[in-house]
Amino acid sequence: MRRQFELNAASVPDLANGRAQDKRWPVQYDSVEILALLADIATIFVASLVAAFAYMLLHGTSQEITRLASVALPTSVVFTAVAKSFKMYVPKALLDLRNQVRAVCAIWLGVFLILVATTFTLQMKSEIPWDFALIFGVGGLAILIAQRALLRDALRKGLAERRFSGRKIVLITDEAGRDLVNTLSDLGFFVERHFALPPARSSLQEELIGKVINYTRETEIREIFFGVTPDHWSRLKHAVAGLGVLPLRVRLVPTGASSDLFHRPSTELGGARCVELQRGPLSPVALLTKRALDICLAVAVLTVLSPLLLLVAVAIKLDSNGPVLFKQQRCGFNGRIFTIYKFRSMSVLEDGPTVVQARANDARLTRLGGWLRRMSIDEIPQLLNVLEGSMSVVGPRPHAVAHDNEFDKAVRNYAYRRRVKPGLTGLAQIRGFRGPTSTPASIELRVKQDLRYIDNWSLGLDLLILLQTPYELIRGRNAV
Repeated sequence: MRRQFELNAASVPDLANGRAQDKRWPVQYDSVEILALLADIATIFVASLVAAFAYMLLHGTSQEITRLASVALPTSVVFTAVAKSFKMYVPKALLDLRNQVRAVCAIWLGVFLILVATTFTLQMKSEIPWDFALIFGVGGLAILIAQRALLRDALRKGLAERRFSGRKIVLITDEAGRDLVNTLSDLGFFVERHFALPPARSSLQEELIGKVINYTRETEIREIFFGVTPDHWSRLKHAVAGLGVLPLRVRLVPTGASSDLFHRPSTELGGARCVELQRGPLSPVALLTKRALDICLAVAVLTVLSPLLLLVAVAIKLDSNGPVLFKQQRCGFNGRIFTIYKFRSMSVLEDGPTVVQARANDARLTRLGGWLRRMSIDEIPQLLNVLEGSMSVVGPRPHAVAHDNEFDKAVRNYAYRRRVKPGLTGLAQIRGFRGPTSTPASIELRVKQDLRYIDNWSLGLDLLILLQTPYELIRGRNAV
């Protein structure tokens, strides 16, 4: 049995490792995040220099370059801090170019607006001229997007061709972790020796530990990885205790079904560790923050748009018979029913056990209604719902009670959307899942985005959604 265990130990040929090492970049996979962050800082500084030189050419002066370019320092600090909080520099996120471009546009716009607002508030218009700010804003965004495309391509190449450099390691896996050899090799690690974890018999495990110790002392191994299911925890602790004589880092890559626990947030609960299996309602501080944002935005928008809202109300009254506001029962937080307010855009006022969804070229639309719906102006009165507390500015879109009951039966986990207040806009809307949901597949895609928002809520995410919403309104995807 011992002889059989020795035969099961697999090693990677030194010649193949040597050839692979010749092609490696002097960059480790673990360093991708910090390099991407530094690349953003450098890009913003380059954009500020380009804008400063352009300003110099326009105005024929060379004394402004250093002062103007210095705006890159606070801009890069704020931009990278926000981007890092959204985990935009994680390699997995860098590979998703579409989401990267969306996030870069939203964050850059927010940072640029902060820059402009600060300039006007502190009366620094002479310090940061408007033409320089415009060139810096447009140029910086273009260069950041181009840089994201280059980063994505380089990361793809590095992973596909195993170009990342890394440390020599020993890998010990159970049956579920056999594929880790390829995964770790793709990330630049050199798996010098791969051992199979023996059955639960102490004599074979002791032999395995002895073989690993002897092997590492004769080679340049820098780390030991275990790729095992957490079900082997007691055996794993015993193995790690035996490896304590080695001055090497030992790491665990959890495998199997129970490895999902390691992806969930955890906190200390006395002397124990508490794992969050389902995210609960927002904390009191988060609820207060979100409510304050809702009230401020609702009051500000209603105040600024009050002349427009008055004109729309008059136009609706002149366009067709019926009330200005349309009221309908919707399902809200924790399944509670509330009355939603909208500008009337149809000739009918459906609110009961049967409600027909709006569709393209719907005959029920009034002459003004189609335009109101395409621009989402009909949704603005929902700010009244925000003020009364039945809705939030950002959250899953509420559906008619009749549709809610229908979707609840057709889509798994649909009811989980009710863990937060519904909103005027949300993650699903900026991702293109706006408008009618005529099939179970379409509502399932929307629900998936809603649940992602609920599980990853933060004030920054709300602000990101709010910044991207105007773009989606102008774009008009799936608007009916």
